[in-house]
Amino acid sequence: MKRKHLKLTLAVLMSAALLAGCAVPAAPAAPAAPAQEAPAEEAPAEEEAPAEEAAEEEAPAEETAEAASEEEAAEETAEEASEKEASEEETSKETAEETEEAAEAASENAASGEGEMRDLTPAELVAEMNTGWNLGNSLDAFDGTGLDTETSWGNPKTTKEMIDTISGRGFNTIRIPVTWGPHMGEAPEYLVDEAWMDRVQEVVDYAIDDGMFVILDSHHEEMWRIPDDAHIEAVSAQHIALWTQIAERFKDYGDHLIFDGLNEPRVKDGPNEWNGGTSEGRACLTRLNQEFVDAVRATGGNNEKRLLLITSFASSAVIQTIGSLKIPEDDHIAVSIHAYTPYGFTYKVDADWALSEWDGSHNYEIDKVISDLKRIFLDKGIPVLITEFGAQNKDGNDEEVAKWVTHYLEEAKENGIVCVWWDNGCYTDGNEQFAIFNRHDCTWYSEPVVDAIMAVFGE
Repeated sequence: MKRKHLKLTLAVLMSAALLAGCAVPAAPAAPAAPAQEAPAEEAPAEEEAPAEEAAEEEAPAEETAEAASEEEAAEETAEEASEKEASEEETSKETAEETEEAAEAASENAASGEGEMRDLTPAELVAEMNTGWNLGNSLDAFDGTGLDTETSWGNPKTTKEMIDTISGRGFNTIRIPVTWGPHMGEAPEYLVDEAWMDRVQEVVDYAIDDGMFVILDSHHEEMWRIPDDAHIEAVSAQHIALWTQIAERFKDYGDHLIFDGLNEPRVKDGPNEWNGGTSEGRACLTRLNQEFVDAVRATGGNNEKRLLLITSFASSAVIQTIGSLKIPEDDHIAVSIHAYTPYGFTYKVDADWALSEWDGSHNYEIDKVISDLKRIFLDKGIPVLITEFGAQNKDGNDEEVAKWVTHYLEEAKENGIVCVWWDNGCYTDGNEQFAIFNRHDCTWYSEPVVDAIMAVFGE
């Protein structure tokens, strides 16, 4: 490499490094001068051309003119190199600035959740999801108003580190339950508190930035969202206002964000609360499911093709409710179901049918739920997500829960059903010990259960 080109290249590299904010490495030493030829080889040439040497000595004027000419050429070359160097330095600066601007734009897009809406079918999108985890008893706590409600049920404030840990362990889906009612204003606007909406978006972005699928829902709204004829008009107005605002805030997010319209909709303490309700209640639910879909679609943008989850009465998997569920006519719909099956094992019950060990003799109860979901929905091309499942810790029976979850997830996976573990942060104390993840120090309460979950999905 000629010395001129080396100098120019070094200058460009150093300039680009400075612009990029990088430390500039020490410049390499200039190449050594070419080694002189051995004297033994020079001597003969000098001896053979005495006349030429004499001629050169006799022409000092010509030599001087030639030297001057070479000096002028060298100056011109140096000037050209300097101009070229300055031009390339400016180009490098512009390139660095463009790169920096592009990086900033990408960062802003990631932070705002902007992403690709690939127009996948619901089945294709769900097929990209493996297994999930619920951020329960945090943003869905409803004791009081304001941002402090997030920690009112004993869980710490959600951090990026928590979500990174969940994602890093292999969960590629997270459901973020949110209670909105206490953070909404009066009719007719029902405006959601801006600070609360911002906080929800911040937590959503934690997961979106990790490339996770996010299921955002409306949770514990039974105090106002009562599906009966006496309340339905007021309920519909608030329900539509809520989902319109949520959809507007997140309309530019890509298809990794999914909306889950109604969590366990039911008449609290009403007849047949958890097993299908009444015909009146189911008719009101049909209306609310359709209004949810219509409200989101009306906001346009990516929401025109966003995957939306509708649910059965109380989100129950019993035949009475899933068999009567009416599916809105829409190209991007899936069904959300909750299935803590069998109840005697997954919950602590004081009865002779309670179970704390899993020997496989009750596999048929899981198989029946999956079979019913397949027959009623999957065989008709409607994907299903079990957005809540899990089993409580019963005096450290983690190994038994691991056996149970292995069969549960193997059956679900074989049928293309995504399952999302319900984690409320409680493991040995509190109400209903479903936790597998310790949010206080980002460790795992139940390694055997997590290992079993991941084993099904080829950790």
